[in-house]
Amino acid sequence: MTNVLILPIIIPLLTGMTMIFFRRRVRLQQVLTVIAMVLTIGVSIFLIHRVSTQGILVLDVGGWEAPYGINLVGDMLSSLLVLTATTVSLMCALYTFGSISHEHKLHYIYPFILILLCGVNGSFLTGDIFNLFVFFEVMLISSYVLLSLGGKRLQLRESIKYVIINVVSSTLFVVSIAYLYSITGTLNMAHLSERIAAIGQDGLLTTVSFLFLAVFGLKSGLLLFFWLPGSYSAPPPAVSALFAALLTKVGIYAIIRTFTLLFYHKPEITHTAILYMSVLTMILGALGAIFHWEIKKILAYNVVVAVGFILFGVGVATTDSMTGAIFYLIHDMLAKGLIFILGGAIISIFGSDKLKNFSGLLLFRPILGWLFFIAALALAGVPPLSGFVGKVLILKGGVSGGHLAMSVVAILTSLMVLYSVVKIFIHSFWGETLMSEGDQKETGNSALLPGIILVTLIVVMGLRAEWVLSYVEQAVETVMNPSIYIDAVFKRGT
Repeated sequence: MTNVLILPIIIPLLTGMTMIFFRRRVRLQQVLTVIAMVLTIGVSIFLIHRVSTQGILVLDVGGWEAPYGINLVGDMLSSLLVLTATTVSLMCALYTFGSISHEHKLHYIYPFILILLCGVNGSFLTGDIFNLFVFFEVMLISSYVLLSLGGKRLQLRESIKYVIINVVSSTLFVVSIAYLYSITGTLNMAHLSERIAAIGQDGLLTTVSFLFLAVFGLKSGLLLFFWLPGSYSAPPPAVSALFAALLTKVGIYAIIRTFTLLFYHKPEITHTAILYMSVLTMILGALGAIFHWEIKKILAYNVVVAVGFILFGVGVATTDSMTGAIFYLIHDMLAKGLIFILGGAIISIFGSDKLKNFSGLLLFRPILGWLFFIAALALAGVPPLSGFVGKVLILKGGVSGGHLAMSVVAILTSLMVLYSVVKIFIHSFWGETLMSEGDQKETGNSALLPGIILVTLIVVMGLRAEWVLSYVEQAVETVMNPSIYIDAVFKRGT
């Protein structure tokens, strides 16, 4: 039954590869994309149920047990993230049906969305740090293609910057893995945890941990986010939504996994660094969001703020803060996908993303307007929406952990986030309209279905927070107790 762990990786990969042979059959590609993602969602729900009732699932690929073989590990954290990532990917795919030109659809957008999802799910499920690198590269190669889709000058310029940054970070990733292997003699994450604990996290291993923090900081946008606003605002809105919901979150997951399973012995050094980096990230991201007047840039800087907020909870490293960080991570994947989709709809209607150029859309698109308003409140953590629960738990952990000043900064940046997204709502939907109904482009309608579904999920996640928290707490138990993960991988006590 553990073979089911391979399905969230294999289903999108094989479907994407098959679709390459049907380049001009766009409708067929769309149907296959939906089917593949729905099947993957079903598998993810099954995984969550199995992990909840029977414990962590481990698949030894080829029958070679750890630490000698490659294994996939499905604990509650990875299972929840696979479900969330696939759900958001499906919503972004649905949005492309009416928001991407037919010419772009012929250039393999659906195969590469599925291959990107394969890399994302593989990153969540792998139990081997070298294969984490491999799945990162699968994800990044797909993102290179999706970022340049359309071939506009801005896209090509941002693609070059994005590729250079990721080549540098990937090179540093390989170097970090090489140093770690030279010290411990293993690449299996459970075995690495045991070896590091046995050796003792000395100065050399702490230095290696900072190499990994630099790598994942680049990939997640933790402080080193200078590449992110341009890269996330250049591609078509549906692709931007996919990037905002998934790419930085894989980097966040890697930091959580690495600094709770491997490098957790010197928290006064490693976790303090994460704390200060996260606070600076929140401040700089919030300043970028309030000072810009382009929708794409405002939303991109809000991605940065969320990265800082989630990793603030990870840096505090209490049970409450970690519970809040994982809950908020799930929420933010849904919320970022939602607000980028709705923001893309606004841009497509007006033909511009400059807020000072339009107003009064609420008269013609009331559903779109109120969906955006709910998304804005959720993004800022206003109750009873899902963002509120995660923020309260993170702040509770921050205060109880003795980080009162940093917690105040987190609250202030949340208010700045609220201002930045309400600014979009007021300038887009309020006031006198600058166009007649006949002047509007119809592409905005394709955002309604995925928007309604994602808003529903965010509202339900907020109103039924105790139900979601029951699964998140299981994930936190494994994160805070590495022995649970290690014993599952080595099949001890079974």
